[in-house]
Amino acid sequence: MARSTTTAPAKAGPSKKGIFAASFVGTSIEWYDYYIFGTAAALVFGTVFYPEFDPTAGTIAAFATFAVGFIARPLGAAVIGHFGDRIGRKSMLVLTLLLTGGSTFLIGVLPTYAAIGVGAPLLLVALRLIQGFGVGGEWGGAVLIATEHASPRRRAVYGSFAQFGVPVGVLTSNLAFLAVSGMDNEDFLAWGWRIPFLISIVLVLVGFFVRSKLQDAPEFQEVKEKKQVIKIPVAELLKRQPRTLVLASLASIAPPAVGYTVIVYMLTYGTTVVGFDRTTLLWLILGSTAVWIGTIVVAALLSDRFGSKPVFAIGALTAVL
Repeated sequence: MARSTTTAPAKAGPSKKGIFAASFVGTSIEWYDYYIFGTAAALVFGTVFYPEFDPTAGTIAAFATFAVGFIARPLGAAVIGHFGDRIGRKSMLVLTLLLTGGSTFLIGVLPTYAAIGVGAPLLLVALRLIQGFGVGGEWGGAVLIATEHASPRRRAVYGSFAQFGVPVGVLTSNLAFLAVSGMDNEDFLAWGWRIPFLISIVLVLVGFFVRSKLQDAPEFQEVKEKKQVIKIPVAELLKRQPRTLVLASLASIAPPAVGYTVIVYMLTYGTTVVGFDRTTLLWLILGSTAVWIGTIVVAALLSDRFGSKPVFAIGALTAVL
């Protein structure tokens, strides 16, 4: 197929700043949504949605609701990934933003157990499933669209754009809860916890504006133009790369396991067992995000210089320590 000089500019794609904004802003918003659920599960959901349980059982039930999102994430990754390969990355990234942000906002207006009984936790679980589904599709899509626009020597740096969204999501979600954590406990349980969920709608609008300006990578556009899009991408993955899929899935278990232990479980353990004030723990987690962001920058630069495998191994050993 002949290539004319007139079509080249159209395939240039967005600038590095545009890719950074689309990956970083979008994932920051979605991880904000995800982490405020975890923070609320640790601090308030046991009391508000599971009041018939004793405090320990209520906390376990709240964390079980939090865990439901992780069940939905692989499904979201497969479904959104399928249509991302078939239709386009941009449209799916907009969809995941709306799914995650919309469910988060609706959690903020949910009636409590005291208002509608068992219907309240059931609705909470349903919205958590939608949230997890959206984040499952979001994460892979954001990393993919960034790396597809990168040169081979800069893929780790471009891929890290999406990763910045995780600590920034933690940062903003903790700031949101810090803003209301000083409230009287009765007011906090009655309505204060809803504020971080409700303000997420503003962030969703910002993310939608940024991602609406995004373009699919020239590489993907060329595949569509040549009609080389695979009908069932996940089947192709399982057929061609089963070993890589299994190894990558196993390797990705440890980072979130360690992260959620510190960011979410520590809030419950620290306040109920150790006796810390919730504001103190929120500030400690807030401080850790500065180290987190700096580490992402260093790791991405080192990965492009020395390869991802040794950098990942060092990170894994550090996590064990």
